[in-house]
Amino acid sequence: MTLEQAQEVLTLEAEGITAVRDALGEEFVQAVNLIMACPSRLVISGIGKSGLVGQKISATLNSTGTPSFFLHPVEAMHGDLGMVSSTDIVLAISYSGETSELNLLLESLKNRAVQIIAMTGNSHSTLAHAAAVTLNVAVPREACPLGLAPTTSTTATLALGDALAVALLRRKRFREEDFRRNHPGGSLGERLKVAVREVMLTGDKVPQIRKAEALEQAVAELNRKNIGAVLVVEGSNKLCGIITDGDLRRHLLEEKCLSGKSGGFGEADESRKQLTEIMTPHPITISGELMAADALSLMQSKEITVLAVVGKDNEVVGILHLHDLLGKGEFRFLI
Repeated sequence: MTLEQAQEVLTLEAEGITAVRDALGEEFVQAVNLIMACPSRLVISGIGKSGLVGQKISATLNSTGTPSFFLHPVEAMHGDLGMVSSTDIVLAISYSGETSELNLLLESLKNRAVQIIAMTGNSHSTLAHAAAVTLNVAVPREACPLGLAPTTSTTATLALGDALAVALLRRKRFREEDFRRNHPGGSLGERLKVAVREVMLTGDKVPQIRKAEALEQAVAELNRKNIGAVLVVEGSNKLCGIITDGDLRRHLLEEKCLSGKSGGFGEADESRKQLTEIMTPHPITISGELMAADALSLMQSKEITVLAVVGKDNEVVGILHLHDLLGKGEFRFLI
């Protein structure tokens, strides 16, 4: 009997999703167009079970390229409304369309000229009338035998939220690598399935200095970029060496031992040091087209934490740090 009851619930919920699918029309396209034209964020609001569904929809939208946040209707009326701007769009969720806490919020949203998309099972409700677009989530009946607990209706609403997120994903041409960027805390294996060019630092973030410059300029660049190394370049940005924090420490210690002085980069003799005296020439490099897993393997075998990324003519195109590969993960070199 228990198994049969479970099967009946799943059948009823499947019927609810089918009903919502069959009722889907031009208003869904209008909702997608409205969100695509939004210059800021999609705000999701609802209370009770609808609020919980709304939080999941918001999370799915965020991870698939549509900026979103959840706004609790009650908290909104006690200050959180300040998070909503006139350029935002609000997706308001209420199966009955007559939830008092949510409808109280609608008036304040209208005063801010915020456009509303309703997700409701009652197209004649207060919520539906306040909305620019109404998405119908009406289902034949709830799976709850008492007809009281939201079951089929919340499942159908959640499914329609997924449909909205996927439609937006496709319109935005959101790619697998975009998804990975939004999930830096994912498994290490997933983070390593991308090309080096997708995770390397580029442009002004790359610490580099011309070969002819003085040591003090290299130190200043190290401090500015703060990733533990600076690349030494010449000509048309061709890589000729690398200076690490460790190189500088060893150089200072050597100078101190030889001179018997405390020494420092501010002293005249140090500032005139040639970079070629300190840098490691012909450093280990990697192509931006190789996989992040290849970069990690190379770092592990050479026991280094920074890799210069170069093009076919050895010109610098980026730099890769171990932390860019591991995120918050932990890595130990093999002994």
